[in-house]
Order: sequence, then structure tokens, then C-alpha cells
Amino acid sequence: QVQLVESGGGLVQAGGSLRLSCAASGGTFSNYIMGWFRQAPGKEREIVTGISRRGISTYYADSVKGRFTISRDNAKNTVYLQMNSLKPEDTAVYYCAADHRPSGVVISTTSRNYDYWGQGTQVTVSS
Repeated sequence: QVQLVESGGGLVQAGGSLRLSCAASGGTFSNYIMGWFRQAPGKEREIVTGISRRGISTYYADSVKGRFTISRDNAKNTVYLQMNSLKPEDTAVYYCAADHRPSGVVISTTSRNYDYWGQGTQVTVSS
């Protein structure tokens, strides 16, 4: 059983930056593909970005490409999301998630493939 705890959310003006962290415990972190999802009020949860077990491969939603960067430190059991040039439409609750499917699978963009979830952290971007 893996526990995930996000931190780093907050209120920022448009054009600003935030760095989210997600600390994992209770499992072998390097065995998991990690993803960041977000959910805005009245909208479905959507993939933001994902990173492979060793950090070699990444995926970004078109809406965040060039602005957000995912990274991980397996020695610290932590995945990060650096968010730059934030826009009001980035406002949402951000969740990190862990995918424990067998090695060799690609980074999934589907929430149902992620086994463990954090509690979420609010990101609010003011215009």
C-alpha cells in the first residue's frame, strides 16, 4: 500500500510559478509510474503529466506543454511538478497518482490505471 501526500499548492497570479511535490511512502517508489492529474470545479479529472519509473520518459497534456515540467527523485521517493507561466485555466485541485502495472507499459493518461492517489492540493491562479 502506497501513501501519497501532495504539497506546494496555493494562490498565485497569472504568469507566476508554483512547484508541487508528492511524497510517497509504504512501497517501492521506483516501481511506479507517477502521474499528476487535476480537476477543476464542474469538470472531469484530467491527466496533466506522467513520468516513467526511472524518469526517462514523460508525457504532457497539450494544455501544459512548454510550461509544466515533471521530475522525480527515486532516492527521496518524491515526484515534482514545476508549473510556470500559470494561467487562470490551470486553477484546479492537483492530484498525484501511482501506477503499479507491470514494467513495459506506457505512461497511461487514464485515471483508472492508477492504483494510488494523494488527497490533492489546491492551485488557484488569479487573473
